[in-house]
Amino acid sequence: MTYADLLLQQTINGLSLGAMYALLALGFTLVYGILELINFSHFNVFMIGSFVAMWTLQMFGLSGQDVILTGAWLAFVLVTAFVVTMLFCGGLGVLIERVTLRPLRYVKGPAAMITSIGVSYILFNLILLGVGADSKNFPNPLPTIRWEIGGATLDFRVVLIWIIALVLMVGLYMFVQRSRLGRAMRATAQDPEAARMMGVEVDKVIIMAFFLGSALAGAGGMIFGLYYNFTSFIIGFTAGLRAFTAAVLGGIGNVPGAMVGGVLIGLIEAMGGQFIATAWTDVIIFSILVLVLVFKPSGLFGRVAPNKS
Repeated sequence: MTYADLLLQQTINGLSLGAMYALLALGFTLVYGILELINFSHFNVFMIGSFVAMWTLQMFGLSGQDVILTGAWLAFVLVTAFVVTMLFCGGLGVLIERVTLRPLRYVKGPAAMITSIGVSYILFNLILLGVGADSKNFPNPLPTIRWEIGGATLDFRVVLIWIIALVLMVGLYMFVQRSRLGRAMRATAQDPEAARMMGVEVDKVIIMAFFLGSALAGAGGMIFGLYYNFTSFIIGFTAGLRAFTAAVLGGIGNVPGAMVGGVLIGLIEAMGGQFIATAWTDVIIFSILVLVLVFKPSGLFGRVAPNKS
């Protein structure tokens, strides 16, 4: 392959990774925009989402890479798996907020953030003890369709991932910008007390932020499984840190910023692995995190929510 072909191929790969990171980053940015809380349990909600998606596909008799679906049945299976995964993870996010974070909402200091780390480790160890430490083979029901673009290859799986991620991200953006509840979320992010006095149900808004963010993390977990064809109890840590970097890069608290940041981190990971060295990928990504925090903590797009602390 020529240099141009490699560049095109890694752009394709980077956009696929970026779609997954963007969905995960949106969960961080939704919660932070309203509560100014970094929800570290979000890492492992993503991981659990990949397992729920795997188990849902297995309920349709899919296992390994041998069963290929086509047509309306493929669409039904995929939509069902995404819906079940997103609803489960959304419900898990609401449960985490209601049981562990709401009692600490008005406690000053890092108590809520430390609690979210504890919840993250509980989820991590529940899956480790429940399913074991070995990687699980994720079912791949997608037909093997490839298109040659110059010297690069574009898979049907990749195109499907782009479409699903784009639909979810645009849907979230339209919801936040156009719906009544979305306006309430933006109002709460600006000033929760003023929003409450204007009749906004702040508790309902916070629950919706956790539900949507966790549901998108679940969708990202399923995309991870479809893309890599495996899942494991450990996947949440690295993917979560990269998604957090994406949220900070775009401007944590800013929905479009999280989307763009996710795509940029995916492209950086793909390009760095190809043209520098895979071992240096994390160094590059987390160096970006440090530099952004030091020199432009508001990110590329700025932060929507003011500092209320």
